[in-house]
Amino acid sequence: MVLPSLSKGKATIKAGLTDRSDIRVYKALFVVLLAKRGPKPNSSRPNTRINQLVWTRTQYKPTPGEASVNSRLANGIVDTGLTLTQAWTTLNALDTKVELDNTIANGLKAEVLTQFLPASKNTGAKLNLHFRQPNFHGRAFFDLLKGPTFNGDLSVGHEGFLVGAEVGYDVTSAKITRYAAGLGYSVPEYTAAITASNNLSVFSASYYHKVNTQVEAGAKATWDAKGTSAVGLEVASKYKLDSLAFVKAKINNTGIAALAYNQVLRPGVTIGLGVSIDTQRLNESAHKFGASFTFEG
Repeated sequence: MVLPSLSKGKATIKAGLTDRSDIRVYKALFVVLLAKRGPKPNSSRPNTRINQLVWTRTQYKPTPGEASVNSRLANGIVDTGLTLTQAWTTLNALDTKVELDNTIANGLKAEVLTQFLPASKNTGAKLNLHFRQPNFHGRAFFDLLKGPTFNGDLSVGHEGFLVGAEVGYDVTSAKITRYAAGLGYSVPEYTAAITASNNLSVFSASYYHKVNTQVEAGAKATWDAKGTSAVGLEVASKYKLDSLAFVKAKINNTGIAALAYNQVLRPGVTIGLGVSIDTQRLNESAHKFGASFTFEG
């Protein structure tokens, strides 16, 4: 079945190939931001739309056994950085999102998300905080009614070096539920990183290199201290055929090989073709084929 997904002027139609077989060059970035992507200290918001009521999007999200259509209505007070978004879905859920961007403090974005299901009387409330400054980015996610729980991460960058950490905490049980850390180095030509995730039990090392304007390559090694002693390996490459087309290839140590081709047919229209082959089971139906069309408005 081919199902559309529309979001902010961009529609994608995909069939066949699953997300797991998506082919990409592994860029070794653990942290959530590069140091140079902080907000401009003296930036000002345009005061051109005040209290403007806007239909932001209509979204079709199929899930196994059911479908959901969301209609979202946004009321943005641009000069104060306050945005209110509400959605009533076909799953009979009322979602409300309040955003405060650079209102409480410069570089701080706060989000309050609530959900109410009239049929079951279930409610949900979450608070998300994003704080971004030059060379620093921190995030905090609070589930106020379930737990409560807290998940947060932060990253610090300086002259290409990047350090990041993540932690999860359950307030009710007073226990740390998850933690991870990473270290990386990034320059325009290459990126390298070492991460320890899943409570410091899964270790990975990755490397990405931009050979020239046409060729990119990457590799990744993963070791699970609590699993098997085998080390997982992946290598991938991307070749730019011209300004409108490129091909990507990837293979891992289990013999799964993948190949993808992307072509811009015209401005705003892109076609993608992909195949994933299990080289150890060539005579079995373990292979995947897929195609996608992307429309950008």
